[in-house]
Amino acid sequence: MNVLDFQRMRDQKKKISMVTCYDYWTARIVAESDVDCVLVGDSVAMVMHGYPTTVNATIPMMEMHTAAVARGAGKKFIIADLPFLANRKSLDVAMDAVQTLVQAGAHAIKLEGVTGHEDIIKHIVDSGIPVMGHIGLTLQFVHQLGGFKVQGRDDAGAQRLLEQAKTLEELGCFAIVLECMPPAVAQQITESLHIPTIGIGAGEKTSGQVLVLQDLLGGNKHMSLKFLKTYGHAHDDFLKALNQYNEEVKQVKFPDETHYY
Repeated sequence: MNVLDFQRMRDQKKKISMVTCYDYWTARIVAESDVDCVLVGDSVAMVMHGYPTTVNATIPMMEMHTAAVARGAGKKFIIADLPFLANRKSLDVAMDAVQTLVQAGAHAIKLEGVTGHEDIIKHIVDSGIPVMGHIGLTLQFVHQLGGFKVQGRDDAGAQRLLEQAKTLEELGCFAIVLECMPPAVAQQITESLHIPTIGIGAGEKTSGQVLVLQDLLGGNKHMSLKFLKTYGHAHDDFLKALNQYNEEVKQVKFPDETHYY
């Protein structure tokens, strides 16, 4: 898949599937799957490093994980997040961050919001780097939003999201993530744009969907997000395997002669 396929799939009304991925091991598995593309999200700060929000993601952190995913993802299209404030300090800082992530292996970058960095988005696009927008629940703005809250519930909020989406399209974004908003709002945005939308907690009328890999695999037993559907039992399977290994070591059942040199 390449950046042109996003528009082709949208035009042909074919849904786009995207998952987050943060390391070489899981990237190799994703590479064997039918999933269309991979996002190295700044959610890595939470999922892999244990921080409470994404604001602790840094350029070195994103560079390391992007490079690891790129080594394992094969021919999958890779989008990497610009982390907290990377696109808000200056054009030079933003372009240095973009260069770092692209040279680490990203084919495109994603950034949150639009107001106040329109010139940076346009400059990145004009520099030949595909840009994916992101509106709705933008976790880099979590303190301003007052927490992890659904966006666009009232008419004013919905209109604001629509205007942001249209601006991102005008600036040259090839796709936009719509996160945690009423399905009707996401549908209106999707139908108002020419470029594809990728939903997460935004209903089924978007051009595609994205989920965190560990979440969809059931890796977090205590995760209870309304929009999340789990497709595996990773937590229980891992725990069962670890406990079985522990038991066999202590009962001297492992290793046996089949594991000797």
